[in-house]
Amino acid sequence: MKHITFYLDFISPYAYLAFEALPEALIGHSYSVTYKPVLFAALLRHNGQLGPAEIPGKRDWTYRQVLWLAHQHGIDMQMPASHPFNPLALLRLALASDAQGQPNRHVCETLFRHVWCGGAEATDADRLKHVTQQLGPHRSVDSEDVKTQLKAHTDEAIARGVFGVPTMAVDDKLFWGFDALPMVKQYLDEDAWFAGPDWEAAARVPAAVKRTK
Repeated sequence: MKHITFYLDFISPYAYLAFEALPEALIGHSYSVTYKPVLFAALLRHNGQLGPAEIPGKRDWTYRQVLWLAHQHGIDMQMPASHPFNPLALLRLALASDAQGQPNRHVCETLFRHVWCGGAEATDADRLKHVTQQLGPHRSVDSEDVKTQLKAHTDEAIARGVFGVPTMAVDDKLFWGFDALPMVKQYLDEDAWFAGPDWEAAARVPAAVKRTK
C-alpha cells in the first residue's frame, strides 16, 4: 500500500479541488494519506516567486479557471468574498486539531469548505469562532507548539523540493497540482513510464538563458 503526503494550504483553490477530487481519482487503489498544512507564502518566498493572485491578469484567469474546473468536475465551489487572504488562522486551527499536527480528512474538509463554499469572508472573526467551536481543537491555535509544527511542515516541504500547493508526495516523487491527479493514479498503477528514463532526464535539461534581475 502506497502512502501519500498531501501538502496543502487552504488559501489555494487548486488544493481545494485536488482535495475534493482525490478519493474518486484514486478509486480502486489501496493507499493512505497524511495531510500536512504548509504556508504557501513561505514556499513562494523561498523560491523568489509571486503567487498567482498577486499577478494582474493571471489572477483573473486563475479564478475563472478554478470555477470552470469545479463546474466540470461537479465540485461545489464559490470564490470567498476576498482573495488572497491571510490563511494563518486556518492553518493553525488545522494543526491544533491533532497532537502531531496532521489533521484528518474531516478537519481539512471542514476548513476547505469554510473557505471555498458559500462565498463568505474566510477570515471573518465570527466565522472563525464558529468553525473553531465546530472542530473543537485539542490545543490552542496560538500555542507555540502549533506555530512550530507549521514551520516544521513548511521547512520539510521546502527540503523535499515542494514549491507549490497542492503537492502530493509518493515515495521519492512529487506530483504538483490538481491536474497531476491522473499522474498519481498511473504511478499507483505501477505504470512502467515512471521507472523509465524520462522522469529523471527532465531534471537534467540545461537552461540556455537565465534572466538577470
